[in-house]
Amino acid sequence: MKISFLLHNAYGIGGTITTTFNLAQALAERHEVEIVSVLRHRERPNFTLDPRVTLRPLVDLRHEKEDPRHLRPARVFPRAEYRYQQYSELTDQRIGECLASIDADVVIGTRPGLNVHLALQAPSHVARVGQEHLTLDNHPPALRTTLRRAYRGLDVLTTVTEADAAAYRRKMRLPGVLVEALPNSVPDPVLPPSDGTAKIVVAAGRLVPVKRYDLLIEAFALVAAERPDWQLRIYGKGEEHDRLRRLIERLHLSDNVFLMGAAAPMEAEWVKGSIGAAASNFEPFGMTIVEAMRCGLPVVSTDCPYGPGEIIDDGADGRLVPVGDAQAMGAALLDLVRDDELRRTMGATAIRNAARRFAPGPVVEQAERLLGAATAARSSGTRPAAPGPARNRVQHALISQRFAVRDVAYTMASSALRTVRKGQR
Repeated sequence: MKISFLLHNAYGIGGTITTTFNLAQALAERHEVEIVSVLRHRERPNFTLDPRVTLRPLVDLRHEKEDPRHLRPARVFPRAEYRYQQYSELTDQRIGECLASIDADVVIGTRPGLNVHLALQAPSHVARVGQEHLTLDNHPPALRTTLRRAYRGLDVLTTVTEADAAAYRRKMRLPGVLVEALPNSVPDPVLPPSDGTAKIVVAAGRLVPVKRYDLLIEAFALVAAERPDWQLRIYGKGEEHDRLRRLIERLHLSDNVFLMGAAAPMEAEWVKGSIGAAASNFEPFGMTIVEAMRCGLPVVSTDCPYGPGEIIDDGADGRLVPVGDAQAMGAALLDLVRDDELRRTMGATAIRNAARRFAPGPVVEQAERLLGAATAARSSGTRPAAPGPARNRVQHALISQRFAVRDVAYTMASSALRTVRKGQR
């Protein structure tokens, strides 16, 4: 099978690039694989790519940034898409030409705007698979309207969580499109896992408001008050750095909490710790949670939409706490800090559970089944059916019910808040 990925910019840095490279390289073991990068701005990618995977750009910004066509707005790439300003008449033209002449059996889009191109412009013989790396609820209403129409031209749509797949099935109603969860994979570690003895909690990710590192620091103040020999190390860079530094100083945690800057790869830093932590208000998946678990760390995380609750088995390989609750997070961290045996047992379970679900092997097997279903359906002129082994229908129903209830709760809460505000005016 020849598989082509359509990617925004393979020469940049980001989670979608990492996961696309991981999946492409794993698929290259048994298939012919290429990555088509719409944009290119430097000579080589930041991430090393397996030589078995072909990489070709469509628009080289080093030479074509001032092309008159690139200065005119895109018409196919949806205006409501987050990256719209980086697309143009030139990218529309090059993507259209690429798809018209492509010799792949299946093309995989990796963001909403590219999925729209794929759904509208791919030749009839090509199987069309759209990937969603954010979530449906994260998209503005105007984009959801565009996707509801365009995505009917896809064969398969994959999300990174079952919860988001359930949201797409429930809210978008895409007849004939197979909507399935395909989690991101994390490569097999090369270093020995953590032994759980280091007095270090590790967190990693962009220093942005949604990650709530302020809440994590406040939670760790409870740990430091009882166990001043423990540290919290936060890896990453971003707009929140200076505010977080001031918070650390205000809470007198300069000897306990450290902003470590960015680190790549993170594996060497995960194995230095004994507990992982994540405090986000929102996580489409939670790649750092899986990375930490694969390195032997139990993870304490907020149970935010959507990923952590599907990754962590609460009480077995980590802990889930309410969103925005610093006291609950601090208490959960202290439970693991105080109990060496619990920490080591959970860490060992985290390794097993993460490898079983998120290692390249099982994720690639699932991807191959979905791609096979899409290509078979395209060849026969039918719509793809869910490939075996069958999805756990009970789990799917429970997840759908859980998030349907959450949607209702959010709607009721918003309505109540509007009523209160109206009464205050």
